[in-house]
Amino acid sequence: MAGVEQIAVEAGESGMRLDRWFKTHYPGLGFGHLQKLLRSGQIRVDGGRAKADTRLQPGQSVRVPPLDVDRKGEVPLTARTIRGRTDADLLSKMLLYEDPKVFVFNKPAGLAVQGGSGVSRSVDHMLEAWRNQKGEKPRLVHRLDRDTSGVLVVARTRLAAMRLAEAFRERETKKTYWALVKGVPKKREDKISTWLVKEQTRDGDRMRVARHGEEGADHAVSYYRVVEQAGQSLSWLEMEPYTGRTHQLRVHAVYIDCPIIGDPKYFEADTNWEFPGGIQNRLHLHARRIVIPHPERGVIDVTAPLPPHMRQSWNLLGFDEASGEGSA
Repeated sequence: MAGVEQIAVEAGESGMRLDRWFKTHYPGLGFGHLQKLLRSGQIRVDGGRAKADTRLQPGQSVRVPPLDVDRKGEVPLTARTIRGRTDADLLSKMLLYEDPKVFVFNKPAGLAVQGGSGVSRSVDHMLEAWRNQKGEKPRLVHRLDRDTSGVLVVARTRLAAMRLAEAFRERETKKTYWALVKGVPKKREDKISTWLVKEQTRDGDRMRVARHGEEGADHAVSYYRVVEQAGQSLSWLEMEPYTGRTHQLRVHAVYIDCPIIGDPKYFEADTNWEFPGGIQNRLHLHARRIVIPHPERGVIDVTAPLPPHMRQSWNLLGFDEASGEGSA
């Protein structure tokens, strides 16, 4: 147990509530104990008394009395043995890029980004294994569908998360997806602009194209171009979502009568259409590349290799990956 410490508030902690700051730095400190320390004046900010909802500013000094909890907030070794090491190993294998502020992963198809009903493992859960010495867990700043593979950006600090999230919100990012679709679009490249609305079905939530002004509908814009095709039966599309609506590219592919191969929600083939031999019936949608402003300087530009089932399809169809490079 250390003596009294004076800890400086960091730039990424601007505006953070004092109780939240303690939760980040001392996750083992209970709220009741924290309140007692505040009431007795043992915890101070810049020498003055403070409350749980005091908002902190960079450069301020937080007085921390001796505590019986670990500042680093390490997960106990027994829990690490059960979960952490396996998750940490998986994250390491998925890692495409890292610096002090950002991780970029190649998310496998079938792995959920966040937890939910029926989800036993997710990227968000796995990131528990990569908490830093302050106990700070890396933060998700965008999502991919469970069955979609490819580039996933994760912030390592609170400030980086704020800036990356803003870049997504302000559409300062460029996301390029590769898809294998049924048929060939009428135009070699085009813009798709529709309204999308969520509806509940027996098979769960689905998105559908809606009328302008329909309640709950959001505007969705995507761009695509045909990279290669296998006769008239299959096409390799490069797709770019300008907006970020749920299942946007999957619904827009259906909208141009070229549903994505293996899509469990939106692919409805004609009765006389046979699934191509040797191609797995799995979603063929891959987040290939992302270009996004770095939270501090420059630009992050990362490309993810195709997942095994799509690489197999590309090989079977004789598609050359180099045909899709240099266009994003």
